[in-house]
Amino acid sequence: MPFWRRREPLHRRLAREGGLGLPPHDPGPHWGEVGIHGLARPREWDFVATVEVPGAAGEQATFVGLPDGTLLIEHGEEGLDASPLAEALEEQLTPPYRAQAVRRAGDVWVVAGRAIEVIELGDDPGGDEIELVWNGAERTARVDGSATFGGVPALERLGAERFDTYVVRAARLDEHLWEVWVSPL
Repeated sequence: MPFWRRREPLHRRLAREGGLGLPPHDPGPHWGEVGIHGLARPREWDFVATVEVPGAAGEQATFVGLPDGTLLIEHGEEGLDASPLAEALEEQLTPPYRAQAVRRAGDVWVVAGRAIEVIELGDDPGGDEIELVWNGAERTARVDGSATFGGVPALERLGAERFDTYVVRAARLDEHLWEVWVSPL
């Protein structure tokens, strides 16, 4: 037999001579495999409920619940009464919130909601989407994707209250109401 071939691998021979047995075969899951990385997916909804809504029109709906109790239906069948869906959410979630509802079977609906932040802008900046960025030296403002020289003072104050550098995004909900997201830069 050539010198580079051994009958028994060296690690096994050394383990045997050292009085160590071979570890048992591990039939369990191998967590180091591709696709399993240990990071949880961010939660999409704050609360999910199942509710029976007799005679509701349509198959799905998206709506926003405002602090004054108003429901803004963004997508859904004409004439859909979303108040039973909103009541189910408001057992655990206080307005304002964004909700999505889907009919499951017959009159049974599943509704999910996520808390949002809503601000009223007295001076209409125009457009439907605003992005405001402050990097500590320079402010950039975009309305519907187009750069603008004018700022939005209310959004600038909101960002400055929370972070030294920030990004504020706003989407129009209604005439003067905007859904806002404030993030550090």
